[in-house]
Amino acid sequence: MSTLPTPIVRLLAEAAELARDAGYAIREDHLDGAGGGHCVVQGKKWLLLDVTQSLEEQLSDICDALRDENGVWENPVSPELSGMLQLTKAA
Repeated sequence: MSTLPTPIVRLLAEAAELARDAGYAIREDHLDGAGGGHCVVQGKKWLLLDVTQSLEEQLSDICDALRDENGVWENPVSPELSGMLQLTKAA
C-alpha cells in the first residue's frame, strides 16, 4: 500500500524543482543544525540544505532563495507555494 506525500513534502519537492529551474544546484548536507542558505560561487548558484533541520526549515531556505529570483512567477506554482513566496506579477 502506498502513502501519499504530506503537504510539506510536496511543497518542498515543488520548491526544489522551481529552484533547479531557476538555475540552482542543490546540495543536501548534514550541517548539524547550522542551517542552509544560498550563494553564488564562480558564477554558479548554489542552494545548501541542512538535512538535520526540519522540512519546514529547509523549505524556508529554498523560499528565501527563490524570492531573490526575477521571473519565478512565470513558472507554474501551486497556490500554497505562491503564498509562501509572496509572488506578484509586475504590471
